[in-house]
Amino acid sequence: MNILEYGSSFSSSSTWEIHGAGGWATMVAVLVIILWHLGRLIFSARFRSSSNSTPTSLSASAVNPQFRISEIVGDADLKTLIDNLDEKLNLNERWDNVVDKRNNFVSYNAKCCKPKDGPLKYVSVTVFENCSTEMLRDFYMDSDYRKQWDKMVLEHEQLQVDESNGTEIGRTIKKLPLLTPREYVLAWRLWEGKDKTFYCFIKECEHPLASRQKRYVRVSFFRSGWRIRKVPGRNACEIKMVHQEDAGLNVEMAKLAFAKGIWSYVCKMDNALRKYSAIHNSQQGSAVSAITLIQKVPPGLETINSRESSSHLETSAASGQGNKRKFSRRPSKKLVANGLLLLGVFCLSRGHPPLGANVAMAYILKKLTKRGATPSQSGQS
Repeated sequence: MNILEYGSSFSSSSTWEIHGAGGWATMVAVLVIILWHLGRLIFSARFRSSSNSTPTSLSASAVNPQFRISEIVGDADLKTLIDNLDEKLNLNERWDNVVDKRNNFVSYNAKCCKPKDGPLKYVSVTVFENCSTEMLRDFYMDSDYRKQWDKMVLEHEQLQVDESNGTEIGRTIKKLPLLTPREYVLAWRLWEGKDKTFYCFIKECEHPLASRQKRYVRVSFFRSGWRIRKVPGRNACEIKMVHQEDAGLNVEMAKLAFAKGIWSYVCKMDNALRKYSAIHNSQQGSAVSAITLIQKVPPGLETINSRESSSHLETSAASGQGNKRKFSRRPSKKLVANGLLLLGVFCLSRGHPPLGANVAMAYILKKLTKRGATPSQSGQS
């Protein structure tokens, strides 16, 4: 019975004939029962509303007023990012080339180093053909769309946005093969520079709405940033990224997994970018985020050198690839020797023992001669 039924039964009690103490006792009992059920209904309604309301996005004023996110990412972080992108801070670090791949639509080059006091640092340049900087910026920052094409992303939610300076905080869950899912609680901020150039800096943080859970591994260190700008003289744009992350993985294993899997990931990203361009206009500007609150780069932070630094990495990678192709036309001595040995084994296995034995013997004698010869003798031979 609900409260309306109780009210109707109580209103009909005016027709009762109440006589003596028994009538008053009945009246009091009815009132007590009504008040008790009314309290139960109010309590259950409040409980349901509090349990069902799980807000995924809050403005800066909706959270604890003492928790301020405007100071998490500042202009000093942007200055450090620009110096890293211009490779001003990489002079004393030893860098190794990791990947250099390209096709007709996208190219990717990456190198890494191991700093003394931090995880592996990667610097990469990705160039997308037939793409604008605004399109690439919105694609990179669209976490909802990323969940559609990036199968590593299990969950993503916006936690808070500071409308005073555009800082945004979000929580992301990523799955790793055969490992516990990783949890990222990150803060990021966007800036717009000259000629439709865009910067973004991202770092780890804590937030009251993202308490730690045992089923996830919280990533304790995450520093990443990128710059998107147009490639001069071409209908293309590039994104240069500096990235450091400590996800609790073995360093060598993480480096190997990156080298083996990043190119296929970039190709998948390029395919998603082409599809995103068709739906970009319909999804733009739907919610308050770091994009809608983008800030201008403070005067003096952008340098002239930054207009040339990122193309230098791609140019050197392209020249390196050209050199590899040039020298790969002449087979090395080691390759010839191994080929002779394989030819001898093949001849022996196909019923040509004299020819196979002679070829194998020539290979063995060549090896023995090299080992026994001095550097001058080997040069004369």
